[in-house]
Amino acid sequence: MKNDKQTFVPHGVLQSPELYQYLLETSVYPREPEILKQLRDATASHPLAYYGATPDSGQFLSLLMKLLNVKKTIEVGVFTGYSLLMTALTLPEDGKVIGIDINRKAFEIGLPFIKKSGVEHKIEFIESPALPILDKLLEDPAKEGSFDFAFVDADKSNSGNYHERLLKLVKVGGVIVFDNTLWGGTVSLPDVSMIFPERKRPNWSHVIEFNKAIAVDPRVEISQIPVGDGMTLCRRLY
Repeated sequence: MKNDKQTFVPHGVLQSPELYQYLLETSVYPREPEILKQLRDATASHPLAYYGATPDSGQFLSLLMKLLNVKKTIEVGVFTGYSLLMTALTLPEDGKVIGIDINRKAFEIGLPFIKKSGVEHKIEFIESPALPILDKLLEDPAKEGSFDFAFVDADKSNSGNYHERLLKLVKVGGVIVFDNTLWGGTVSLPDVSMIFPERKRPNWSHVIEFNKAIAVDPRVEISQIPVGDGMTLCRRLY
């Protein structure tokens, strides 16, 4: 990912490298802020680079937040901060995003780019497992329903737990977005032994169970879309 002409091999649901490259070069790269491109380059050599949000996902989330007039949001799972920086760039000057992750070392890869972009004042990074922080926020009644938006790209075994807490923190009409809900297109496979690369196997059942649960949750209306590695949008109804 040293420049826009380099082939980006998809790790999401769009499995044709040629089609994905067309999407990136035609619609995504020309509009991607230069500071986000620089952060992508800095992340590319990381052994867990596939953890990062894809640039097409970032573009979609940015537009969605603008359409919703988001000012206050939570991000569960930060990694090097591509989506966190994208969010801060999208928010208005008085907007705020709380980013929660257990790995500050990864976040510090993106921190120089956050500082360079002049949006550090919009970000509160908390190094911690997310559930205790979400529970602590909920101890303050004023925090309930005070967030416009939430983005979750974290441990899949806790997706249901994040959902329960974020449903209380996000306002009625607010949106929670869960990433990786199509798990590289493997959710349609009948058996975990068929999944490659093997690193995707441990969380496969967690993703499937969460998809089943969210599909029948009457508290939200949902749309599961094939952007990046699959995203599920949940709009809180009550």
